[in-house]
Amino acid sequence: MPTLYIGNKNYSSWSMRPWVLLRQAGIAFDEVRVRFDSFEADSDFKRTIGPLSPTGKVPALVDGDLVVWDTLSIAEYLAESYPEKHLWPQDKAARAHARSVCAEMHSGFTALRGACPMNIEAHLPDTGALIWRDQSAVRADVQRLVDMWSGLLAQYGGPMLLGEFSIADAYFAPVCMRLHTYALPVPAPIKAYVDRVRELPGVKAWIDEALAEKDFLDFEEPYRLRR
Repeated sequence: MPTLYIGNKNYSSWSMRPWVLLRQAGIAFDEVRVRFDSFEADSDFKRTIGPLSPTGKVPALVDGDLVVWDTLSIAEYLAESYPEKHLWPQDKAARAHARSVCAEMHSGFTALRGACPMNIEAHLPDTGALIWRDQSAVRADVQRLVDMWSGLLAQYGGPMLLGEFSIADAYFAPVCMRLHTYALPVPAPIKAYVDRVRELPGVKAWIDEALAEKDFLDFEEPYRLRR
């Protein structure tokens, strides 16, 4: 059984992706949560994850003697290890489409990710309104998401981006959390997709456990002094 090392569920968007993928696909795994005490070299976090991952970051998947540490690489490894789960779409063209949008998420949307860090417990519509007003790069990132998701939902018929649940939906789940937390304005069909993602059993389990953490980390909270 593989073991997935993750950070705080409330904050760790990269950890969320493979965890949701495993849970939603029904793949058994062990979980080790490594708390974000800080990211300094002498932190408990770095002392724990450093010997496992050459990047010193989460997530990291340990399967026997193998360690896979990049989120997209973890997704690819799981797709190859559990082909019966169809984590990528079965159609070749749809697979290429799914891989393209995941790779775009992996390297892009930096304005949205920087201005709106994932914070599942928080409800920050006023902060979101100011970000939306003042940061054109965030508006551009959200417009790209709207265009991308609208096209995928129209082409593949929903309810998920490529029809059935796939790696792409797990990959964009943290974005759905951001859109919800900051109440960023999106068209009704996109809001409906966000709501569907949030109701997926794997995603809902992550949200519930994030809410149960009650672990306020000031360095992860640019917009609040306390809960």
